[in-house]
Amino acid sequence: MASSALKPVSPTDLCHVVLQTTPANFEPMIQFYLTALNATVIHQTHSLCFVAYDDEHHGIALAANEALNPKDPARPQVGMHHIAFGFARLADLADGYEYRASQGIRPVRCLNHGISTSMYYADPDGNQVELQVNSFDTPDETTAYMASPAFVDNPNGVEFDADEFLRRVRSGLEDDVAIKQRPDGGE
Repeated sequence: MASSALKPVSPTDLCHVVLQTTPANFEPMIQFYLTALNATVIHQTHSLCFVAYDDEHHGIALAANEALNPKDPARPQVGMHHIAFGFARLADLADGYEYRASQGIRPVRCLNHGISTSMYYADPDGNQVELQVNSFDTPDETTAYMASPAFVDNPNGVEFDADEFLRRVRSGLEDDVAIKQRPDGGE
């Protein structure tokens, strides 16, 4: 007998991510996500916090669990590598960088991937958060770039200096292709 199962519909949104943490890092984690995402606490108990940054009721949930051990930064571990959040304009990424830096939150790495201009931050537990602006206007343009020799040879991208990025955006090049283009000739 043949299966009558239909191919399922893909989701329309990534609604939220739940991060577990230790009780000692619960408040620092809340403060990090409030600052990093310009977010608001929607609901909080002694061990659970729902944080919203867009029109979803919560995008991040933080759960404190006494049974957890902190990550060992000297030993890579399986699990999520990073969460990425997108911005519409380079000026939004630059403004956010400047604000987060004023609050003591600095990126651990900045990369022009060719498909995006990205700043990576580490939360108090060591989870990475990517804040990015896409380089292309359409998914088709992005996909085409990902087949280019520049991307195939180096899918990670080229590092950039966050303060120089801020200076360039502030100079009036806001969403200029010159900022989004990878320095190695990629776009």
